[in-house]
Order: sequence, then C-alpha cells, then structure tokens
Amino acid sequence: MTVQADELPSSSQPLEQDGSELLQWAKDLYPIHRSIIGEGVRETLRYLQGLLPDLKIGEVPSGEEVFGWRVPQEWSIEAAYIEDRGGNRVIDFANHNLHIMGYSEPVDRWLSLDELQPYLYSLPDQPDAIPYVTSYYSRRWGFCLTDQQRQQLSDQHYHVVIKSRHFDGVLNYGELIIPGDEEQEVLFSTYICHPSMANNELSGPVVAAALARWLYSLKERRYTYRILFVPEAIGAISYLSRNHQVMKERTIAGFVLSCVGDEGGYSMIPSRLGGTYADRILKTVLSALDETDHVAYYSFLDRGSDERQYCSPGIDLPVVGFCRSRYGMYPGYHTSLDDFSVVTERGLKGALHTMQSVIGLMEQDYSYRVTTPCEPQLGKYEGLYSSISFLQCDGDRALEPATDEADIAPREWLHLLAYADGNHDLSALSQVTKIHWRRVLKGMLRLYQLGLVNR
Repeated sequence: MTVQADELPSSSQPLEQDGSELLQWAKDLYPIHRSIIGEGVRETLRYLQGLLPDLKIGEVPSGEEVFGWRVPQEWSIEAAYIEDRGGNRVIDFANHNLHIMGYSEPVDRWLSLDELQPYLYSLPDQPDAIPYVTSYYSRRWGFCLTDQQRQQLSDQHYHVVIKSRHFDGVLNYGELIIPGDEEQEVLFSTYICHPSMANNELSGPVVAAALARWLYSLKERRYTYRILFVPEAIGAISYLSRNHQVMKERTIAGFVLSCVGDEGGYSMIPSRLGGTYADRILKTVLSALDETDHVAYYSFLDRGSDERQYCSPGIDLPVVGFCRSRYGMYPGYHTSLDDFSVVTERGLKGALHTMQSVIGLMEQDYSYRVTTPCEPQLGKYEGLYSSISFLQCDGDRALEPATDEADIAPREWLHLLAYADGNHDLSALSQVTKIHWRRVLKGMLRLYQLGLVNR
C-alpha cells in the first residue's frame, strides 16, 4: 500500500458503524435451526451470501474421510414434542430450537414419567434455561427443557414424538477470498452450526460479514483475506483437509471469532506455541484499548473453538482466538439465556472496531531503518524537537518541552528512531517503546516523509 505521510491510511481507521445493522443481521439469523450439516447451514450461508455476493458455498459429501474423521449424514427434523394424555404439548420443538437434542433419531412412543426422565436434560442451577445438547456421532434421542418445566411434569404416561431423518447429503461451508496486492493471507474464521444462541453462534458471523464489507471498501489492500464460515470442528477439519497446504504456504496470521457480541471486556486465546505474528498483533491492539476495557489473556489450554484445528500439530497455522467474554465464561452460555439481552449493538461494534484495528496495523506493519548513523539532529525539523535544551524531573516523571506534534513527545521520537533498525515492524516498535500503535504509525510515516527512515 502507498505510504501517506499527511494522514493515516484508511485501513487504520475503524468503520463508523453503530452496531444496529449487525444486530439486525443476528436477529434475522436467530430463528434458523442450525446443526453441523443440513438445511439450516445452507439457509444461513444464503443469508450471508446476500450480504457478501462473492461468498462461495462449498460442500463435502457425507461419508468422506477428513483427517481420520468422517463427514456425518445430514439430519432434518419436521416436528418434536411431548404431549400428555389430554393431548397438551408440554414440550414442543416448535416453541424453541433448543428443546430437541441435536441429531435425535425418530421416536413415536408412550412412556411413563420414570421411563422418560433419562431422555430429559435440564439445569437445576439455571432453572429458567434450556440447555444446548447434541449427539452428533452416536444415535440417541432426547429433549431439553428448563428445570422449572421438568419439575412441573406429573406422574403419568406421555406421548413422545420426534419426526426426523438421517440421510447422505453434504456438509456446507462459506469461503470468501478478498484479494490484495500480495498473496500472503490473513485468515478470519467463524462458525455457523449452533441453533438460536445469539452470542455463541451469531456474533462471530455478523462481525466477520461486517469486516468483509469494510475490507471491500478499502481503496487498497496489502494482504489477501480468507474469511471462512464453517460448522465448528468438523467443518474446519473438512475445509483444512482440502486447503491446508496452500494455507500453510500463505497464512501470516489468523483469527477465530467467537462470542464477540457481549460487553464483557475482551479475551485472547493464544496460538498453541505462542509467539506468532497473530499473537503479537492482537496483543498489541488489545493492550492499547482504553483502561476501562478489561482484557483477559488465556492459555491455549483454555481453547474451545476452531483454533484447536488450525493450530493442531501438522497444520500449525499462526491462529489465535478472539472473544469478548470467552466461551463458557458468561451466564447463559450454551443455553436459551444466550439471547439478545447478552448481545448488544455496543458489544458488536466494539468487536468490529477491534478487528478493524488489527487489520489496520497489519496493513501498515512495515519495518523501517534509519538513514543515518547516530541520533539525527531533530531540532532542525519543525515540530519534532525543541532546539532549547531544557529537561526537568518531577519525581520519576520527565518534563519535556512541547512540540507541534502533540501526540508524540520529543523523547518518543528518539525511541522510535533508536529501534528503527530494520528488525522492528510497527507492532514490535509499539511493544518495545510502550507507545500506542496508532501514534507509532503516525510517527513513522512522518519520519519517512522527512527522509529520516526508509523501508
């Protein structure tokens, strides 16, 4: 990308968006009954394709072996309910997608309450929540309900009906490649397989979609961007089985977006071994957030989404996980309580702006080298340094004369130049000098304009 010295490049500026559009996308997608494979995934991808016309929908057939796994059959469900002797439906899948255990096999039986209990799932410690339960790879059936509903069941026989079927079909995923000047790629991955959970399921796809639309709006792009919408685990594994070689050659950094719609601070799950470019970039951006935005740094041992697949031995992509409240760490996770009281416009907007900042830093993350040995005489450059030698100390704090470049203090100019050795890109400069990365970018572009550094 072309260096512009008079203003920050557009890629370093967050999109001015209030989050209402993202929230509406999530609300549109919420009613769809998704699973890891089936029509719900396709319906979700078609909606995203309406937002991103270049999104390609790929497929992997049932039964195909992918790195030791086998793509499962599709599952479709027409109806599922439990009714009492009077024909009253005490539990009905039509009322909430989470009422049915995912992948339940067909059933049409009368059972006593005692016989029914082993097939019911509830949470005594969250009596108002319907839990999310699945059995993808073993044939079972079951119903999920609030514990309050469970306690109200009377001792009688119940008619249990599940109208579902399993059949050979295809696993679908969405792939969007946004080209840049370079073949090197940045990966963003999110998942599209959970039914009716706002933060765990829908915040990642809508933030990824908004990020893609912003990338298209940029006049120039340095890197190529690969944005994936996949069923969690088996979808990422299936995609990697077909694309891991080219991804290993091209990916310089990757980010898994999960649970990014609430207002509970920010979370980072590092790559498996740490120390990758993705680790450094995300940590640089998160460490520069306002002090009121709490940031939690986890271990790879705390992983829980598709960073498990992208970082696995043999794949070893430089991928980190990004959340607001990490999965499993907020009330209502994997239950019906994960609704739009959890996901907010402000939460979605904050996650979007953070990822835009990550991209903005990467797009301009060049290494600079000073053009002359020793410290340059900055006093002859207007606005960089005072020609009067005057430095006092107030305790541990140095008082320096003001400059026209109000954001960058005189000593900070010297810090930037001291590490402009061709081995420190902007993110490394920010970390070693403790200067906000946007000020580092602004400063280095100014020094580049003055001919004090090159790259």
